[in-house]
Amino acid sequence: MRQICFASNNAKKLEEIRAALGDKIKILSLKDIGCTEELPETGDTLEHNAFQKARYLHEHYQVDCFADDTGLEVDALNGAPGVYSGRFAGEPRSDERNVTLLLEKLTGIEDRSAAFRTVIALILGDKEYQFEGKAAGRITTERSGTGGFGYDPIFVPEGYNQTFAELSMAEKNAISHRGKAVELLAQFLLRES
Repeated sequence: MRQICFASNNAKKLEEIRAALGDKIKILSLKDIGCTEELPETGDTLEHNAFQKARYLHEHYQVDCFADDTGLEVDALNGAPGVYSGRFAGEPRSDERNVTLLLEKLTGIEDRSAAFRTVIALILGDKEYQFEGKAAGRITTERSGTGGFGYDPIFVPEGYNQTFAELSMAEKNAISHRGKAVELLAQFLLRES
């Protein structure tokens, strides 16, 4: 069975990825390969960050791997927080503070359209590949739901009345940005293995 390292220790992300790939490919976490250092993420685009993390792992741990970077792009904020979504409210990173700041910045703004975008950078041997998924929707005026993570409690995907945090993992995976990018990754990996 092919083993590939996913550049994450985020339990929820790993669970989403493993659910999408089933038992055909073994997904290792950073912890599984002994990587304890913080991965570099200094790019100004999602693509740059995803490849920066994947290349670091490939170079330092000699493993086939993939890394992702996701951003929430809000139209009324000219695409912000975008690549800075995880640290929108500064360090230390806090989903709670990020959500609060975003809601504050959108106070009184009618156009609440937004999109989540995920870029996955895959390195197999000496070849690099990129996959992207996008989920359009809108930002609510208050939090709703207890599932998911990050901005999920305030993001309602197009065609739905519930936030990502109110949907089951299976429902979210079927329509989410990461779900779409992972589906492309999974199709590719299953063809390659």
